Amino acid sequence: MRAKSSDTKLVNLFLDMLAAEQGAGANTLDAYRRDLNDLSEFLASDGQDFVGADTQALRNYLSDLDTRGFKSSSLARRLSAMRHLFRFLLNERIRPDDPAAILSGPKRGRGLPKVLSIADVDRLLSRAKALAEAAESSPLRQLRALRLHCLLEVLYATGLRVSELVTLPLSASRREARMIVVRGKGSKERLVPLNEASRRAMAEYLAAMAALKPTSNKNAASSKWLFPSFGESGHLTRQHFARDLKELAASAGLAPRLVSPHVLRHAFASHLLHNGADLRIVQTLLGHTDISTTQIYTHVVEERLKSLVRDLHPLAEK
Repeated sequence: MRAKSSDTKLVNLFLDMLAAEQGAGANTLDAYRRDLNDLSEFLASDGQDFVGADTQALRNYLSDLDTRGFKSSSLARRLSAMRHLFRFLLNERIRPDDPAAILSGPKRGRGLPKVLSIADVDRLLSRAKALAEAAESSPLRQLRALRLHCLLEVLYATGLRVSELVTLPLSASRREARMIVVRGKGSKERLVPLNEASRRAMAEYLAAMAALKPTSNKNAASSKWLFPSFGESGHLTRQHFARDLKELAASAGLAPRLVSPHVLRHAFASHLLHNGADLRIVQTLLGHTDISTTQIYTHVVEERLKSLVRDLHPLAEK
């Protein structure tokens, strides 16, 4: 059953509000649209829509999601989308009530993020560098290897979201730049430092790109992006980088399923905390609005404190 056209119009109004008032990004808006379209299709199968649905209809939808095998985290996300939508409809006086207000979500524990060890990240970086320096590579293949090495070094040095990384402007590569300005969620900007390794990898990649200058790469040569591509977006896509990263992981002897751009972001945060960084500083670097989002990494701090007590306390067992 297709979603009703009236629901589609309300979803568009709701998403316009999120974009205009809350600065929601394209990925967030796409996720809301998918979730709410699925809800609309379910309601339409019972002859209902957003304006007329009651609390029981929404409960039936959550039960249907559970029957379809959705995880508790996915159920919680769908419920959040419903709550936001119906609160909007109430505030806009499109509905006289909010049928989602009294719904309770699934109980779920917050899982710990997957984290690569420092040794694992070293293996990835070493393998990426080796591929970039391979003498037998063609110029184009070497350029791609240098790009992947640069992406990895910048990601591990900064902890950027993958969407922030692939949309870095060319201006981020200014010579001797030790900080870059990153535009994150909600178009909020923050300063993030670059280390020597990431600056060197960036310089080597840009030098190779300038030297190659293939005729077919005119668009890339004049691009405003640091990581240009021929696609509609004009820059390397998240999916392309994720694929390249999994291939690199396999080449480095790591399980590809355990390696992704987001896992490397986790590694950046966890390794900083493990080495004594303040949680508030890590929050700022990651671009988290709420400290509670960053606190998922406190298990690293707890393990470090345990090891300090175990190793340094005068009464600890040796």
